[in-house]
Amino acid sequence: MSSFSAPSNPGPGQPVYIAVQPKPSLLARLVGLITWLGIALFVLAVIFALTSPDSFSQDPDNKLEERYHSLAKDGVNKVAVIEIDGVIEDGEAVKKQVDKVLADPKVKAVVLRVDSPGGTVTGSDFMYHHLRKLSIDRNMPFVVSMGGLAASGGYYVSMACGTKENVIFAEPTTWTGSIGVLIPHYNIAGLMEKWEVEDDTIKSAPLKGIGSITRKMTPEEKAVFEELVKESFDRFKGIVKSGRPKLTDDQLKKATTGQVFTTKQALELGLVDKQGFVEDAIARAMELASLDAATTKAVKYHRPKSLADTLVGASAAAQKSEVQALLDLATPKAYYLFSWPNSGK
Repeated sequence: MSSFSAPSNPGPGQPVYIAVQPKPSLLARLVGLITWLGIALFVLAVIFALTSPDSFSQDPDNKLEERYHSLAKDGVNKVAVIEIDGVIEDGEAVKKQVDKVLADPKVKAVVLRVDSPGGTVTGSDFMYHHLRKLSIDRNMPFVVSMGGLAASGGYYVSMACGTKENVIFAEPTTWTGSIGVLIPHYNIAGLMEKWEVEDDTIKSAPLKGIGSITRKMTPEEKAVFEELVKESFDRFKGIVKSGRPKLTDDQLKKATTGQVFTTKQALELGLVDKQGFVEDAIARAMELASLDAATTKAVKYHRPKSLADTLVGASAAAQKSEVQALLDLATPKAYYLFSWPNSGK
């Protein structure tokens, strides 16, 4: 469409052009109104989410929702499936599931579903403590179902099931075991020298700042770390022995080399009891609790994401992961973990 503009001072006889702005159609006005209403509602929702007291709650236990897993949907009694999924960090997510079970008298048995390569020593032990306490305090059957990976710290927490017969189930393709401890350490002194970067850290004593990545570890520091690993490893073996009392000394020795085992190998060593899936573990828990499938439902727990989680969670998680990665490199930490990049000899 051509555009015309009238001369600022039209002379006599010259035509005068008047620009007429066409009115928007009814449809265009409706689309514009709907668009602005949508934007306004979105802004209000964001403000509400970000100012809500629960949006950034550090204690989201009340947000855990119970979800149907299997068996009778209208069952009165329950088998709770507590999930450990991914790398073990602080263990708080599992603690909240445990609290949910403790608050529900209808839960008569627990199945611990483990699909984890392990994680921190402290997080693994924290989970084990609360799961074991749940089993003892409620005096209820406790059965383990291992998924694709139940290694190192994932096996450690599995020992919370106690010593009853046939309570650890592993799927045909499960990898488990990897019983051992590691403290990752990296030495970037060569790079620092190449880049002409000096470490001028001031310490109160020679062993303060032990494990720094900016210099080679001294024999004294190495001896300290080896003792820490030994103590954590001894505790791990003790936990395994308490959960698997029938293991002979020879079996325990073979099982605690740090090797990861297939289900077939774990069965032969006595690390697991049965090959089976989660439904087999649930059936065993029901059998131990004398529950009827017609009146029992299996449930699990889920924390739904809030709007605030969706809006700001991704960027916050990215920032946290970057900081955490830096701290992990700079801070010595013991792990019950299946593997670690370039974990050395």
